Amino acid sequence: MTGNELRRSFLNYFKKMDHNILPSSSLVPGDDPTLLFTNAGMVRFKDLFLGKVKRDYVRAATSQKCVRAGGKHNDLEVVGTTARHHTFFEMLGNFSFGDYFKELAIEMGWEFLTEVIKLPKERLWVSVFKDDDEALKIWNKKIGLPADRIVRLGEEHNFWSMGETGPCGPCSEIIIDQGEDIGCGKMTCKLGCDCDRYLELWNLVFMEYNRDEDGKTTPLPNPSIDTGMGLERLSAVVQGVKSNYESDLIRPIITYIEDITDKRYGQSKREDVSLCVIADHVRAITFLICDGVFPANEGRGYVLRRILRRASRHSKIIGQDKPVLYRIVDAVIDVMKEGYPEITDIQEYISKTILAEEERFTSTLDQGMRILDDLIRKVKDNGGSEIPGDEVFKLHDTYGFPLDLTDEIARENGFSINMDGFNMAMKVQRDKARASWKGTGEIEESTIYKEIIHNTGETIFTGYDYTEGEARITAIIREDSLIESASEGEDIDIVVDKTPLYGEAGGQVGDKGRITKGEVMIDITDTKRPLPSIFVHAGKVRRGEIKIGDRVHMKIDEKRRRAIALNHTATHLLHSALRQVLGDHVKQSGSLVDNDRLRFDYTHFSPTTTRERERIEELVNEKIRSNHRVDISVMDQKEAVDTGAIALFGEKYGEKVRVVTISDYSKEFCGGTHTGATGDIGLFRIVYEGGVAAGVRRIEAVTGYMAYKEMKKEEERLIEIQELLKARPSEESLKVKKLLDKVKEQEREIEGLKGKLISITLTDGIKAGEGVSSKKGEISGVREINEINVLTKRMDNLDMRSLRSFVDSAKVRLKSGIIVVGSVTDNKKVSLAAGVTNDLTERISAGEIIKEVASIVDGSGGGRADMAQAGGRNPSKLDEALEKVYEVVEKFSSKP
Repeated sequence: MTGNELRRSFLNYFKKMDHNILPSSSLVPGDDPTLLFTNAGMVRFKDLFLGKVKRDYVRAATSQKCVRAGGKHNDLEVVGTTARHHTFFEMLGNFSFGDYFKELAIEMGWEFLTEVIKLPKERLWVSVFKDDDEALKIWNKKIGLPADRIVRLGEEHNFWSMGETGPCGPCSEIIIDQGEDIGCGKMTCKLGCDCDRYLELWNLVFMEYNRDEDGKTTPLPNPSIDTGMGLERLSAVVQGVKSNYESDLIRPIITYIEDITDKRYGQSKREDVSLCVIADHVRAITFLICDGVFPANEGRGYVLRRILRRASRHSKIIGQDKPVLYRIVDAVIDVMKEGYPEITDIQEYISKTILAEEERFTSTLDQGMRILDDLIRKVKDNGGSEIPGDEVFKLHDTYGFPLDLTDEIARENGFSINMDGFNMAMKVQRDKARASWKGTGEIEESTIYKEIIHNTGETIFTGYDYTEGEARITAIIREDSLIESASEGEDIDIVVDKTPLYGEAGGQVGDKGRITKGEVMIDITDTKRPLPSIFVHAGKVRRGEIKIGDRVHMKIDEKRRRAIALNHTATHLLHSALRQVLGDHVKQSGSLVDNDRLRFDYTHFSPTTTRERERIEELVNEKIRSNHRVDISVMDQKEAVDTGAIALFGEKYGEKVRVVTISDYSKEFCGGTHTGATGDIGLFRIVYEGGVAAGVRRIEAVTGYMAYKEMKKEEERLIEIQELLKARPSEESLKVKKLLDKVKEQEREIEGLKGKLISITLTDGIKAGEGVSSKKGEISGVREINEINVLTKRMDNLDMRSLRSFVDSAKVRLKSGIIVVGSVTDNKKVSLAAGVTNDLTERISAGEIIKEVASIVDGSGGGRADMAQAGGRNPSKLDEALEKVYEVVEKFSSKP
């Protein structure tokens, strides 16, 4: 059976066993701030296991995309060195949420492996948790597995948890004996050995507990089942190959790499590692970019960049100096498109993103090599033999320079790396990253809100149909503590049993409004949803006193809500227009829908042209003028996807979803509020377009009255320009062109005058036609240092081009010598230029001089041996810096 057939067979089997078959969720967990990536099939079901949410099913089965390249489950560094580790893989899993438990889970697992895909029973073993007598009895008595093929193992092997916190429980693994020829050959080899003979196929987790941050475990509301089986591993076993990389899910990708690199798998162990790393990593990169992750310097984007650069490094190991990873995307998609057809929609975009990152990494390697050369030189000059670990870590972390490459180059030069220092710096960085990750703005589940839900139930949202209504106060919070009442002047958070006020979600801001009860009045300044089922209203008591249990009247700020609705509907029109103009690869990667503007982040590789922006604006306004009805319906998630509705990146949806449809033009999952018809929007204007990250662009726009105001501002600016230019309407461009031509002419005149100034300055210091006397001090401004003529000048308000021109002219006049010139410009910035005549560049470099001098003016710079330049931020130190030149020349020219 092929990998695709195994995936289908698994899902079909569990469909027959009354499981709800769900599509894979995103690699980016929807609302779990504790995880970088989806690393197991059960991640999407965490809230179900915890009993916090309910679904209309109690059984499910999935083939889930997973990435393990960060956090507790991190296989990145071992990929390629074993037959079974991956950064990206598919996990087949079946799940029970308080329905069946150990017995049926074990029975179905055994039946699928032995009856459906026909694995030989006599080669199958199982392990159970050391204290799990119940599971052992089921395997032995119910299934009939001999007791000598059932092994008890401890918590390290047979107690599973998703992370440091969360659902966990004992597990039972189904294991296949692949035979002595695959094993380590040791007499002590047995189940639990690190070799591949006894290969774990399927982990059946009996989810009974939840582990908190203190490590304490408490029983889950309903014992549940979570199973996981790697599709790549199963494919390798069924297809009779010794490595996952030889299965039909990965081997065709390696074959493609062989074809474009002229390398052959199986001929060199070192090159085999690189071929496997590249194949695995490009799979991970392809799916991460497809799910909206982009190379960056922090968070998920940082991990993606590490994966990509590790693959790029291995491409260079096998002799590929030019970018090659982007070409392998075609092979990945060809293998994976049956299971995940959506990756074909943005194939070109994925390739372009990878190509740009490969090119950037090539530049990084060049920069890193220069820094490493400096490090090695410093260690050598100081008589050392070990490169400081913190410096190596800086090279690795800041510049993305691979540690293995640093180690290799260090050894070639007879040096080692202080790994203790490296590991210490790594730990500090990880601690900082962990603190940063916890503060990224993703809402952590507060105990106080869980307590409110437990005690008083969920908040019912009525705001789709009503703008006001009656409610009962169920909780009052002040400074993170529950209180019984609040009085005039107090700032509080209020929870009610039902509300028309929308809680911030999906990019749409929360509603403002008012709560009243007789003379009592509370102004609501924001509405949040710290958990999906609770709405928290932030406000100030203006009059009276409010108590828990009070019946109150809730009313939203309708004018503000209408403006938000206009912007939200316009966002959907914009999304469709972007896909129509730029291509189907465009996906939403973030948004803000407020009352005065909208912001839309989307995947696209290059800036939009003026014509593209005009076309996008035209399309949106065309749909506004058509006054299409905005239809809203609720349906099953699978049905919505089948009808073409777009699910937005980063959002977590239930099985029932709300779909917003605008004619045949736009259809999206959306929980936000919308206007009834597109004509209500009135007008749409783009006010900004730019980049926010690699592969992510941003558009900001205004609608309705705010769009009208923007047009009036533009009109006022145009009138002001007309008055300044004394131009009639339609003459502005011609007048501006004439003005620019005049400016260019004057700039040329200024350059000519600067040239004359430079000539005069040189004449003052060096008599035309003469060389330089060997006697110090005879020529103004020139000093002799170790038989080297040195000239420094301060010439304020000259640009860098003029300074370089002065240096070039001075080199000609001096014939032999060193020139450094500095200038302070009107904006209080320092410019420095240095030149060394060719006869002296073997003794001293202009680049070395400029680096030392620039540091005095809080600047930096560099260049060639004969010419260098720098900038600085401290003009008060320029004279000191120029005086420093003589000392620097003395130091460098004195070296043997």
